Amino acid sequence: MPALAAVELLGGLQAQAPNPPYYGLWTRLRDFQPAELSELLVDRRVVRIALMRATLHLVTAADCLAFRRLLQPVLDRAVAPGTPAGRDLAGLDLAEIADAGRALLEQEPRTMVDLGVLLGERWPGRDPAMLTRAVRALVPLAQVPPRGLWGASGPPTCASAEQWLGAPMHETERAAAARHLVLRYLGAFGPALVRDAQAWSGLTGLREVFEQLRPQLCTFRDEQGRELFDLPDAPRPDPDTPAPVRYLPDFDNILIGYADWTRIIDAEQRRRVFGVNGVVRGTVLADGTVRGMWRIARPRAGQPPAVQIEQLGPLTARDQDELSAEGERLLAFADPTAPPGEVRFEPW
Repeated sequence: MPALAAVELLGGLQAQAPNPPYYGLWTRLRDFQPAELSELLVDRRVVRIALMRATLHLVTAADCLAFRRLLQPVLDRAVAPGTPAGRDLAGLDLAEIADAGRALLEQEPRTMVDLGVLLGERWPGRDPAMLTRAVRALVPLAQVPPRGLWGASGPPTCASAEQWLGAPMHETERAAAARHLVLRYLGAFGPALVRDAQAWSGLTGLREVFEQLRPQLCTFRDEQGRELFDLPDAPRPDPDTPAPVRYLPDFDNILIGYADWTRIIDAEQRRRVFGVNGVVRGTVLADGTVRGMWRIARPRAGQPPAVQIEQLGPLTARDQDELSAEGERLLAFADPTAPPGEVRFEPW
């Protein structure tokens, strides 16, 4: 399918770093080329914006406009009383800060450092970083190119998302927006528990939304007797269907989008994959479960590029052969001009 349809189907791709969404689409689509996604960003049909769990996601413009108001309570937590921003900005009118930040960003896209300097002139004695944190939480902000483009670089620079996309955020009634969000989640991650959808979105109280949708969903019970929901026409292969090996990028939502992540990764593996400061390492899957972490090793002079796999579980000889073939494709995708690379396995 086209990249735009895939981004929509997945409910967005976590985009805390610029390149993982490209690898996330490469591992899911046939013949995906990075220019296709870069063009969508430049054309403003997809956008990088803080949404689910208040983290940066790459989503379609339509989903951004549909979901941003619904997810505002999730972003409000960054400036709640007791947080660093809440303490530093105590006594100030947060709406006034948000309006000032929006006005400055509608003049021209700015980095958060530049925005903080300007806000600090208006509110001397307050931490500019906390002032910009309030703007990030309260104003829909789009990170604009060249940030996020394949093979390009640039500091994170933000604009008002509504101005950037040329449309206001939807005023949809909250219950209708929540139903839309849940259906989008199930299209990507079902069958799933109610609390799985809450973990993915950052929202609470979605049980009522699932109950409203129950007549148009199908349900199952897992091994613990818990109720799982899914779309009626969603693909549900036979359990014995072989799952091909996959390279998931850093921060992939497959590892983050469930409260019950044990279906794909065990506790010890998760401890090693989920690092400090919210880092989630790239992983390899075999038979649908995590078996290792991967990274592209910088080649030494005269050596070919390499994918380094740190094993976190048993890999059969067939798994290793398939991961080697897929890893060579990954290297060719990462840099088509580089010589053929290799895949190295660290012992388990």
